[in-house]
Order: sequence, then structure tokens, then C-alpha cells
Amino acid sequence: MDLPTTLLIAVGLSLDALAVSLCSGLALPNVRASHALRMASFFGGSQALMPVLGWLAGRELYAHISRFDHWIAFALLAAVGGKMMFEGLRRNTCETRPDPFRLGTLCVLALATSIDALAVGVSFSFLSMSIALPVAIIGGVTFALSLAGVYLGRRFGEVLGSRIEAAGGVILVAIGVKILVEHLA
Repeated sequence: MDLPTTLLIAVGLSLDALAVSLCSGLALPNVRASHALRMASFFGGSQALMPVLGWLAGRELYAHISRFDHWIAFALLAAVGGKMMFEGLRRNTCETRPDPFRLGTLCVLALATSIDALAVGVSFSFLSMSIALPVAIIGGVTFALSLAGVYLGRRFGEVLGSRIEAAGGVILVAIGVKILVEHLA
């Protein structure tokens, strides 16, 4: 997979973490650098770990499904992207939740925003690609966007929160279609 596509996947996957970061920045009156760094570390780390787990699981399954792996990659990306679009369009505002910067809440939010990356990791294994560079890019992009999101949330979180997640879904569906077209052509 080429670098621009990998970057688009990273951005697409990180947009749900960005949406949560925006809303979290909105929820806390006095955001400190430690809050933003903590959230970005949790989100970036989980977004980097999940594709590795998915890739490892997918490698075990590859021999059994190699004839139709491109269809599975497309289906996974389309399902994840569709879910993100639906959820992003369904919500109009940031939901109220407990203090998003507490350790327990951060763990739950990091897991919730990175489940999609697990499915993408499975797709990577079906495409027989190395996982190291995509994982570094996905983790780094998510870290940077989450860090910025906390601060931007103080100013724009209410307006942008759900729309960002829907945009991520559109990107993932488009990449799924691209993979399918490339393998069928």
C-alpha cells in the first residue's frame, strides 16, 4: 500500500478519536497540557496496538481466505466507515460523559475509538503488507490529532465533534472501494 493511502487510512481511523478529543476539551473548563498529552498518548497508543492485533489474527486466517481477501478487506472498511458515518451523522452535539481525562474513562474511550483499527489491521494482513510503517503512521497521526483536538475542543468542539467522525467514515469506505477495484481490475 502506498504512503498517501496509508496516511488517508490513518486520518480516517483517527477522526473518531479526534471527535472524542474535541468533546473532551469542551467538557473540561481548564485544560492543561498534561490532560491533552494523556489523552493523545492513550488514543495514539491504542490506535497503534489494535492494527497489530488484527494483522496477527488475519495472518492466521489468510491461507483459508486468500481467494476472496479483497472482498473481506472491502467489507471491513465499508462496515467500519459506514458505522462511523452513521454515528457521526446521528449525533449533533457532544454527549455529556464523566471526566474524560480520568484513567478508567480514558481506557474505555481509547478502546472504543480503536476497535475500528483492529478490523483495518485484519485488512492489512489480507493484503500481505508489512504492518510496521502503517502502525507508526496510524499511532502518530492519532496522537497529533487527539492532542490538537483537546485544545480545539475548547473553542469548536460543539460544532465539529460529530461531523469529524462522519468524515472519517467516508474516507474509510472510499479506501475500501479503492482496494476492491484494484483487485478486480
